[in-house]
Amino acid sequence: MRSIGLQFWSIREEMAEDLLGMIEKVAKMGYTGAQFAGFFDYTAEEVKAKMDEVGIIAAGAHVQIAELENNLDETLKYHETIGNDLIIVPYLPENMRTTAEDYKRTAELLNTIGEKVHAKGFTLGYHNHDFEFDVFDGKTGLEILFENTDANHLKMELDCFWASYTGNNPLDIIDKYANRCVSLHIKDMKIKGNQHISTELGTGTLPLADYIRKGKEHNVKWFIVEQEHFTKDPVESAAQNVKAISVILDKK
Repeated sequence: MRSIGLQFWSIREEMAEDLLGMIEKVAKMGYTGAQFAGFFDYTAEEVKAKMDEVGIIAAGAHVQIAELENNLDETLKYHETIGNDLIIVPYLPENMRTTAEDYKRTAELLNTIGEKVHAKGFTLGYHNHDFEFDVFDGKTGLEILFENTDANHLKMELDCFWASYTGNNPLDIIDKYANRCVSLHIKDMKIKGNQHISTELGTGTLPLADYIRKGKEHNVKWFIVEQEHFTKDPVESAAQNVKAISVILDKK
């Protein structure tokens, strides 16, 4: 089975309107994994029934850190029901990432949550943007987070687009965190004016095949398609993207 998931944030408006229908549509496109970004008041049983019906499995879910702090047991129960064992923190509020000390406190919190999550049979992951590559006394925020957490308590979902956007090489990061990198966000990049924006896979400048090759070398579990900027319908882009990434995976 190809380990290709779609981060549902890419089609968030459509998901908000019809989560179950979009799960079915995504499965028919050829995605084998669904990476959730909210459930829009559907019960876990409803979501799981649709996933089983269309033959798609959970490829992780983005869960805000406040939800994990304040509602961990209920959150894990929901994810256990839908068969998802990868809980990913997708973003940090500004007060958790302004200074090196902020990052150290955040690492302590993530380690505590990760330990609880791990004890219950789940994996806690962290998904980066660009701000984690800000440097504090020679260390990036990302380095501070991972140097101050247990490898069993915090894994990495590397967003290759944002790493590259900051001038860092995703290949080096995957190598450095080989035993902790469990998922890659595969996004392409194009330059529009003075902006670097995401685009359909294969229509930009990033060496996506190299990222996938390196991920497979280190047994990364999931390759997750995500797109944030669009010139056409996001659902059409999602269908185009799964075809493009499938061609790359078939060659590697």
